[in-house]
Amino acid sequence: MKVLFMGTPDFAVDALEALIQSEHEVVGVVTQPDKPKGRGKEMQFPPVKECAVKYNIPVFQPVKVKTPEGVEMLRSFGADIFVVAAFGQILSKEILDMPKYGCINIHASLLPKYRGAAPIQWAVIDGEKQSGVTIQQMNEGIDTGDILLKSVVDLAPKETGESLYEKLSKAGAELILQVLPMIENGTVKPEKQDDSLSTHAGKLSKALGCIDWNKSAVEIERLIRGLNSWPSAYTTFKGKTLKIWEADVVEKSADGEPGSIAEVTKTDITVNTGEGQLTLKSIQLEGKKRMEVKDFLLGYKVETGETLGISEQ
Repeated sequence: MKVLFMGTPDFAVDALEALIQSEHEVVGVVTQPDKPKGRGKEMQFPPVKECAVKYNIPVFQPVKVKTPEGVEMLRSFGADIFVVAAFGQILSKEILDMPKYGCINIHASLLPKYRGAAPIQWAVIDGEKQSGVTIQQMNEGIDTGDILLKSVVDLAPKETGESLYEKLSKAGAELILQVLPMIENGTVKPEKQDDSLSTHAGKLSKALGCIDWNKSAVEIERLIRGLNSWPSAYTTFKGKTLKIWEADVVEKSADGEPGSIAEVTKTDITVNTGEGQLTLKSIQLEGKKRMEVKDFLLGYKVETGETLGISEQ
């Protein structure tokens, strides 16, 4: 089939690479405009564009794909199907109806659960045991289209948002190659979603990472893993932001106010929470590099009874 690929971040690159290496023809790539990044604010290609350029595939970067000019450009590719993976713009009905086989989306959850922008991270934060990828036939709703194919992925005990992101990216690449022949030969069996089972995985924000020590150690530890590597979970220590990259739940009742430091050893800092305790393993103080707590303690004095975050005095 002639495929027009629409995607932007790293998550979409594995699927694009898989399609390029397959018997299908990727006639073009549609991605978001280049953005300034870093201290120098130099313009940087989206990851999907980098991949397309490497293989000399035409790239279209509309600010708004739904404009008349955008629609005509999409039409000019003459694709049989549009494959969408984290593109970042909503497609109009005119675009959805344009190709012979419509538009299909590689979505990083087991729909109908976790519709929306950040299904990967919320699966970790919510303590799910399984996630996966769904190929859905797109309609005008947000992730509400018919399910064409699913792939289940188990979460590891210490799964992070970043590690699950990589797993699901690879799973999506495998699944898209499975579903295209099924669509072309008519053997795919679309399944309507049960809207009553849906949940919304809203966009991530930096504010989401602010740790509320009144929550349980289990909830906080999942938040830390889910927001690793972006936007990251954080608290404050002696007036400075302290990012927490890794922590372990301690099967022990809190013996102080939430956010107070219960114990300091040569290798660990253990903090009281609303329910149980949390031992910090890897942290990053504002202006410093990420480091293991044992290394942090070589240069910083931390004492029992001091407080973090909302309990900080």
